[in-house]
Amino acid sequence: MLRTRNPVRTLSRSDVDDALELCSRNLAAHVFVAARILEAQSGASTSALGIREDGRLTSLCWASANVVPVETSETARSLYADRIRKWRGRVASVLGPRDEVVDLWDRLEPNWGPARAVREHQPLLATATPPSVLGVDLDRRVRPARPDEVDIVLPAAEHMFTAEIGYRPYTGSSRGYRGSLAALIARGHTYVVVENGKVVFKTDIGSLALGCAQLQGVWLAPHLRGKGLAVPMLAAVMEDVMAGPAPLVSLYVNDFNGPALATYHRLGFAPAGEFATVLL
Repeated sequence: MLRTRNPVRTLSRSDVDDALELCSRNLAAHVFVAARILEAQSGASTSALGIREDGRLTSLCWASANVVPVETSETARSLYADRIRKWRGRVASVLGPRDEVVDLWDRLEPNWGPARAVREHQPLLATATPPSVLGVDLDRRVRPARPDEVDIVLPAAEHMFTAEIGYRPYTGSSRGYRGSLAALIARGHTYVVVENGKVVFKTDIGSLALGCAQLQGVWLAPHLRGKGLAVPMLAAVMEDVMAGPAPLVSLYVNDFNGPALATYHRLGFAPAGEFATVLL
């Protein structure tokens, strides 16, 4: 019996507009993929896979260090899983809308083995209302990190990553990780508060595309927690971002992180869906 050819194919520059339109249908959820597509020098890179039906792009899947499904059906997820099943060694996580990620992971786990952790319930939150409109004070000390501050940002970023993921962001030399931080800072995507030469607050614009910014890596020094400082600090970041490149701000958070959820509620974030993340 002849095998039907898998219709999944690598997207090219000619697919970029269709891919971005697909992402824009739920921008708060799909801004990560939209940003990665825009960042690729030649349009959509070899990391973007897609399926066309009758000439129309109906779904896509970002498949690099992160596997991220976009607008996928059950049939599409089966096809993507067949395509990437042998790629286990290059993937660090599967993330995105919960139902899509859980189903995709069910198809990959028999070949890839158990995950390091599965965060199955992560509220996706979004807002288009500047915090100042809600009467939230802004911490005027918040500012973009400078290129010469990579070395003081690194300890904060490493602390946040290790506490969140459960292991350090690098082994051996920090050179590669430092380079990633430097790239974010160079784009103006890392915001900080510095006291006595040390970063005590940090957050990043992890993804920016089509008028939406997704925040990540929100961190406050442990000795300052519980004092109500995170709200005005993060409010200052949001105000700056909303007045500039992105009137819509989104983020996702673990459902068990009560303090973070309370902070985001105070800042006007509202439910926009649910994410899941599989850490490998």
